[in-house]
Amino acid sequence: MRTTRLNTPAIWLTALSLSIGWGIRGNFGHEFGAMVPGALAAMAVALLSGREDWRKRIAYFAMFGALGWSFGGSISYMQVIAYTHSGHSLSVIYGFASLFVIGFLWAAMGGAGTALPAAIDRKQMAEFFPPLIAVFIAWVLQEILENTIFAVDSQYRQQSPLYWYDSDWLAALTAIGAILILAAIRRRFDRASSLILHMAVGWWVGFALLVLVLGWRMTPPRGDNWAGCAGMVAGMLFYFQRHKLGDVIWASVVTGFIGGFGFATATLFKLIAVKTGWNTNWHSVLEQTYGFINGAGVAVAMLFLSKRLPRANDEPAERRWTDLFAIAFTLLLITWLNLSKNPERWVKAKTIPEAMAGIPTQLWFDLAYLSLAAAVIWLMITHTRRALPFIPANWLGKGQLLYLAFLWWMVVGNFERAVVSFTPQRLVTEGVVFLNALICTLLLLLTAREDGEGRTFDQKQSVDFPALIKKTVAAGVIAMVVSVAADWGIVRAIYGDTFAGFAGKHIRFGPGATAITEKPREGQPHP
Repeated sequence: MRTTRLNTPAIWLTALSLSIGWGIRGNFGHEFGAMVPGALAAMAVALLSGREDWRKRIAYFAMFGALGWSFGGSISYMQVIAYTHSGHSLSVIYGFASLFVIGFLWAAMGGAGTALPAAIDRKQMAEFFPPLIAVFIAWVLQEILENTIFAVDSQYRQQSPLYWYDSDWLAALTAIGAILILAAIRRRFDRASSLILHMAVGWWVGFALLVLVLGWRMTPPRGDNWAGCAGMVAGMLFYFQRHKLGDVIWASVVTGFIGGFGFATATLFKLIAVKTGWNTNWHSVLEQTYGFINGAGVAVAMLFLSKRLPRANDEPAERRWTDLFAIAFTLLLITWLNLSKNPERWVKAKTIPEAMAGIPTQLWFDLAYLSLAAAVIWLMITHTRRALPFIPANWLGKGQLLYLAFLWWMVVGNFERAVVSFTPQRLVTEGVVFLNALICTLLLLLTAREDGEGRTFDQKQSVDFPALIKKTVAAGVIAMVVSVAADWGIVRAIYGDTFAGFAGKHIRFGPGATAITEKPREGQPHP
């Protein structure tokens, strides 16, 4: 039996990729921003896994990795971080515990999205595209209706009749409706639609149980999407259990616990660094550190699976359009969803006019992006008919091209966003992101080899995943208790009852509590 050696380049590339993406995500925010690190990390570990079958699926890894990590972007956490800065003992430990929970939920979904393309065959993978497209269309229509009928300034979103604990209840409901309508039209209900429905219904179960029934609001008056995400994770894991995808469950649990540890620990590192008195963008340091630890978690889970999962079945090679869709989703849609926010920043900084030739700057940008998208799609379709010389013939080269194009597209776009109001504090953000992107480029190009598919097995049963999952959960729970207690103890030793600064002063409990509970307005949904 061959001895398994540590794949150090893959670990570093995956960890730095997610760190870069998380640093960029901090500038764009929310679900769209969280797609960037998810796509980068998934591509990185697939490319350096040594498995040609995974490299053939590089676009699927990018798309599903991005989707998996996107969901956690809905969770509010800034006030939770502020609890750890408060100097109030109970609030500090509550803050670290809540960060562990948020980190677990976020990374559990991200890990599952990253692992899924490695665990199912091509037919099952292709099944996801029609229901996903149906949900995407439904969300676009929802956004249009919200912006036309119920439009309110984001600063006054509490005034919207759709506001309910600042949560994404409508998006979850819309997803359920889209899947049911699609099933009615097709007169069938496939496994992909079932997973989406498990997660969307799970969102509602989690939100209803934790918020409406138990009244557990993690960070009032901020949003309670964390509860919905808890339900999504439960629904997702229940689905995987039903379909005997123990490998995906294990990957989700591993990345989840490492992600929980990462969020709490990165906040601890920030608080230790703040004590130096150096004035810089410490929140970005927290984000990039958290991203690095998350990326290490993805690498650990996926490299373990890379030595144990059987060869991915890509036969029959049906629905070839899904390959092009996944590439376009990564290169064009993810980048546009984020970079389309740049013109507003440029106009606000007065570096470009609000309109040119009577046409709004935002529209100029979107038209230019549409032209770019048309050109890229034209080239992709042409390549399926006759090979274009600039596209590598092997899958490693194709994957490297996709990774590097996406990486530098977002690094440059992120710098364009920041450069109009650049300050020395931005060096720890854009400067570090740039240097890490250079390191990733060198790692990918200098260490990747066409070395076959690594070690594979014919049967998933070569690993007893149910037993492994139980051991992982037990170890994770112990690690959670120990790490949260250690975080609290170190911060108390450094700051005592003193407010650390570099965050708003928020106290969760006691007579000095800043947390408030909103009173439902007339006509507003309420329990």
